[in-house]
Amino acid sequence: MRLERMSNNKFKIFLTFDDLLDRGLTREDLWYDLPRVHQLFHDMMYEATDELGIELEGMLQVQVYLMQAQGMLIVVTQSEEDTEDFDEDFIEMKVTLDESKEMIFAFTSFEDVIGVSQHLYQLPLDGGSVYYMDSTYYMQLEEKDLDIHDRESVIAIMSEFASPSTVTSHRLQEYGKEIMKDNAVHLLTKYFG
Repeated sequence: MRLERMSNNKFKIFLTFDDLLDRGLTREDLWYDLPRVHQLFHDMMYEATDELGIELEGMLQVQVYLMQAQGMLIVVTQSEEDTEDFDEDFIEMKVTLDESKEMIFAFTSFEDVIGVSQHLYQLPLDGGSVYYMDSTYYMQLEEKDLDIHDRESVIAIMSEFASPSTVTSHRLQEYGKEIMKDNAVHLLTKYFG
């Protein structure tokens, strides 16, 4: 679990699916086992207060984003409203859960992007987009790229060459440089294969 303070009243938590398994939860449990999910959030809030030195009280807005291969990103915002109406030991959480249909991996070199493309093309998978931002290459696969393929196989191949990324496609589109759009695997295999 990674924690990062974003402001005085806001922080984010990143949990990989391995972190969830270590805590005895599966991806499906997040949708269907509410008591265990409630306990997970309680534990995470306690760890965050301890590690970040934040005192949580009153109303918390918790936004949870499930990402295809990466895990889950949780953004917690503490309400700045008057907390006098709340009991000192009481925290109320408003939780929203969203699932991303895209898969984004980060590569340290362009050669790795070419290498993974050759393996993906053999599946056959020929879509994807490639971006460059902050000295890192990113490959984004969308739902339409993954529809006919075994996701676990795609994740396994991608993991050999890259690391799952928590960067969103919106951030890549706004701050990154688009190298190839929509059919990156096909183009990379055609020109470098």
